[in-house]
Amino acid sequence: MTPEGLKYTPSHEWARLEGDLVTVGVTDFAQDQLSDVVYVELPKPGKTVKRGDAFGVIEAVKTVSDLYAPVSGEIVEVNATLADHPGTVNQSPYDNGWMIKIRASDPKELESLLDPAAYQALVAEAHS
Repeated sequence: MTPEGLKYTPSHEWARLEGDLVTVGVTDFAQDQLSDVVYVELPKPGKTVKRGDAFGVIEAVKTVSDLYAPVSGEIVEVNATLADHPGTVNQSPYDNGWMIKIRASDPKELESLLDPAAYQALVAEAHS
């Protein structure tokens, strides 16, 4: 499942532009590969990130992975629900399982991310 209207990173984060905010989470492919998510560490709002910087950590039964910012800007909101219910990432990666909202300093950075078709090709390649 690769929803239209989102942009994707090669490291399996998705980004949705809403006004001047970019909502970020991990893709369905990523949560499926991780298996059962048991912990999500997110930054405090107000932190500034550069595109490609690690902004947090996702821990699953199998592994621990960094989470990377798809755009530069200020983190203005985090999904506090994930602290108590990290499995939400598995159940609803594109909706309730979102992680952070970034006020993008340069929304044009989104243009260099993968569109759904390119991301699906990347995932297909990973499976072969």
